[in-house]
Amino acid sequence: MTFETKPIVEFSNVPVGPIGLICLQGATELGKQIDDELKNRRIENIDDNPDLLAFPEVYKDTYIIEHNCLRFSNGEGKAVLNSSARGKDIFILVDIGNYSCTFKMFNMDVPMSPDDHYQDLKRVISSLSGKARRINLIMPMLYEARQHWRNSRESLDCAHALQELEALGVKNILTFDAHDPRVQNAIPLTGFENFHPAYQMIKAMINEVKDIDFDKEHLMVISPDEGGMKRSLYYASVLGVDLATFYKRRDYTIVINGRNPIVAHEFLGDSVLGKDVLIVEDVIATGESMLDVATSLKERGAKRVFVAVTFSLFTNGIDAFNDAYRNGIINKVFSTNLTYRTKELLEAPWYCDVNMSKFISYLIDTINNDTSLNDLVKPFYKISTALERHRKERVSL
Repeated sequence: MTFETKPIVEFSNVPVGPIGLICLQGATELGKQIDDELKNRRIENIDDNPDLLAFPEVYKDTYIIEHNCLRFSNGEGKAVLNSSARGKDIFILVDIGNYSCTFKMFNMDVPMSPDDHYQDLKRVISSLSGKARRINLIMPMLYEARQHWRNSRESLDCAHALQELEALGVKNILTFDAHDPRVQNAIPLTGFENFHPAYQMIKAMINEVKDIDFDKEHLMVISPDEGGMKRSLYYASVLGVDLATFYKRRDYTIVINGRNPIVAHEFLGDSVLGKDVLIVEDVIATGESMLDVATSLKERGAKRVFVAVTFSLFTNGIDAFNDAYRNGIINKVFSTNLTYRTKELLEAPWYCDVNMSKFISYLIDTINNDTSLNDLVKPFYKISTALERHRKERVSL
């Protein structure tokens, strides 16, 4: 008896397992966009290599695993998965900053704080019951990232949370623009990737501000404080422009809301007279410091003020920014969809939403295939290509 032997198909990238995407409450909108982008990417991959269909569930109508985070009447909760996660490469998406989510507690509507979102995250991980092949966490805004180091008798919340997630079985943590990425030293044996949306920001600027010139004569990058210098230095380097910074002079004799108040923003750098300026920051909370910096730059003769910020919280609302826009203090704020934005903010004439869903779908697909993230972590060549194309279009006008 003879048996027909089929040729062996060699795969350069083998999926760890079928993808399962769990989108916690508050991250469902972004999760659906990621799911759509992931399906499109998988279709392209299969068109290039049809043999990928040999792997189970390499393409599905949806990769989202439905779940419920339920609350008892006293505010306690539990998580329930609505389908099996056995053997899947699980990616959990959570937005710890979405305060629009609420739950009932003693018949009152209670807004969810970052602590509540974090508790639901742990419940979902617990509901997997060790059946998933691997657990990856996509937490764009890192939980307690602003409490990343200890000052005297303080809690060390971010490091403790990372160690807790590691103990629960999370193998990879993906975050964006962490306040201080050195906090990953708390979990040296767990995968931790900190991404910056520089390429997406610059691409959005090119699309929105057609007459912007990315050169030393027309643009300068500004760091609003000494803590953001590394972030701003990257922008200045890839754009090929000069860098300036402000440092915050504080009154250390007073403590207000847990911190020393800022007395003044002191400028360090060359003249901004007649130039566009790009202020780069990780988060806008109240926005007071940002407006102080923007006002100072306009007083120094800056032509236009643009802001690139990863997370737009606007904890005091956007009225101050509306006034600043009407008074010509700011021209445009570019920010990602990685955390909750109000309808009022999305409709503001000075705001530009930067969609990160396609990038995250690339991350998921790449990690699922256990291949290098180097091209996604270091987008220098993509930025250079976009800038060169923009310069040619400006010259042709």
